[in-house]
Amino acid sequence: MKYKISLSLSALCFFMAFLLLLSCRMAAGEQLAASISPKILRFHVLAEDNSPRNQELKLEVKSLLLSYIQEHSPKNAGKEELSHWLLEEKEVLEQLASELLLSKGASPAVSLQLAHDHFPTKTYGSVTFPGGTYDALRIVIGNGNGKNWWCVLYPSLCAPDAVQPSMPEASQATLDSLLPDPQYKALLPRPALLPDIKYKKPEIRVRLRLSQLFNFDA
Repeated sequence: MKYKISLSLSALCFFMAFLLLLSCRMAAGEQLAASISPKILRFHVLAEDNSPRNQELKLEVKSLLLSYIQEHSPKNAGKEELSHWLLEEKEVLEQLASELLLSKGASPAVSLQLAHDHFPTKTYGSVTFPGGTYDALRIVIGNGNGKNWWCVLYPSLCAPDAVQPSMPEASQATLDSLLPDPQYKALLPRPALLPDIKYKKPEIRVRLRLSQLFNFDA
């Protein structure tokens, strides 16, 4: 009985320690996100619903708007200048998306705004953005009840034709210049605490003399 109680207490302590560690890591991630978010602008498209057709339309809207933004936005613009330009082009972007949907036989309303949205942790190449609240260009198709697509608009990590965004070298260099060194390094993979040591199974050779095996003198 005492053994069972001791085992249960040990399991409970382990579980509580795990939850505490998880909570600390989440808090650290949120704190890092809050410190870098003033320099970052995300891109966020919400589909009307999760039907295959509307999910495909979401990706087409994403590709169209990203292509327009990358072609017409001010070159080498920082976050504030890009955000200002996006607000100026709000009606144009909404119209482009609406015309695309109409050409596909769909007619949901499209709304665009700059917002503060929560994003989960996401890795782009060798850089991981922690989960947290970021400024974002939010595009909502219809009621926006479907699965969403997102990337980082500034510095530019969004590729119009890519389903999975990557980290171009130029964008990584821009990110490095925007953030203090400790914050930038916190986004990179952590070095291994221990060196990668390959285990080599020891070779054991056993030699037995017949006299030892059968316990008689040679």
